Amino acid sequence: MWGRKVQQAIYLEGLLGRRPKVPVYPEALERAARRRASPEAWAYIAGGAGLERTVAANLEAFRRYAFRPRMLRGAPPPSLEVELFGRRWAAPLFLAPIGVLELAHRKGDLAAARAAAQKGVPFMVSNQSSYPLEAIAEAMEGVRPGAIRFFQLYHSTDFRVVRSFLRRAEAAGYMGVVLTVDTVQLGWRPRDLDLGHLPFLKGQGLAQYLTDPAFLAALEEPLEGPAPKVRLSPALLRALPTLWRAGKGNLARALKAVRRFVATYSFPELSWEEVRRVREETPLPLILKGLLHPGDAERAVELGVDAVYVSNHGGRQVDGAVAALDALPGVVRAVGGRVPVFMDSGVRTGADVAKALALGAKAVGLGRPYVYGLLWGEEGVGAVLDYVLAELELTLALVGVGRLEELGPHLLGLD
Repeated sequence: MWGRKVQQAIYLEGLLGRRPKVPVYPEALERAARRRASPEAWAYIAGGAGLERTVAANLEAFRRYAFRPRMLRGAPPPSLEVELFGRRWAAPLFLAPIGVLELAHRKGDLAAARAAAQKGVPFMVSNQSSYPLEAIAEAMEGVRPGAIRFFQLYHSTDFRVVRSFLRRAEAAGYMGVVLTVDTVQLGWRPRDLDLGHLPFLKGQGLAQYLTDPAFLAALEEPLEGPAPKVRLSPALLRALPTLWRAGKGNLARALKAVRRFVATYSFPELSWEEVRRVREETPLPLILKGLLHPGDAERAVELGVDAVYVSNHGGRQVDGAVAALDALPGVVRAVGGRVPVFMDSGVRTGADVAKALALGAKAVGLGRPYVYGLLWGEEGVGAVLDYVLAELELTLALVGVGRLEELGPHLLGLD
């Protein structure tokens, strides 16, 4: 049992005078992570859009919903195992896709993926990961054969690259594709702007592209608009080692790749037609991420997606957008049980996960907290997962839930 096992281990260590290396209390974890991160890394990891009202709204939504516990149920702590897409998951929890994890730790995605595999929790590999999806799959298989993984896709303006990414995900044993539709261009992120820091320009977070045959084959193709003039500057000189590594010793090739990525990444014209095309292109389950409106969820189901994913990108895209948890019930009603509903944004604790499950999510994504843990490496991600899973199990038991199937809005006084 997660809860008692994790609690007892921590308390027994305490008897020996040892406290957890990775803080348990979420705000303490965040403070400690900030001390370990560079200013640029912290701005990218913790920052949001605009005045970060949406970041705050996500957290506030979880505060507003309150459990109505039932006592004397005579049931042991419930099993957290669930079955989705024909596979057993250790819990209705996954690590949400987050790019440029090398900002938190040099092993980045590999460390996070191994920690997820060790706990039996699915890992969603970001389109902007720091390691190729094949290497991440291999790392997970080394820990747990058949470890569940998804590939999160940003739709490029070059469909040849989209198709190539899909083929690679299929070949590398990914369970599904998470097509993110709320980031057709970057949101206004003042923390990053104040530092003039965009990691992609240094070749960071471009591992999928720099290892993709379709993307690399197009490097010599002309791009629209004048080529930017690159002048040596202290900032560029600091970036040269990263670019050198990204280009595997070929700096000119790395610079071309960065320019092509910048030119083809943003796709404001993305429409339902592209969703249809991706649906037709791959046999893998397709999850549509970034939906907040019931009408969009309804249309997604009609197009044949296999799950819808409620998210506002952790508040990183639109300042003042509705909190994801507040959007969840309407999406669940619109879907009507035809496909599973996933959710992320604002999740900090196991109790938060329980609230999202009670409101109809079938699985919940953990984002920033696991990246905070990643600043301690694989061990840190594993510790954060232990904390969240332990609290989830204990919370369910303490509010009177004997089985996950018993979860529902009634537990939040919303009969």
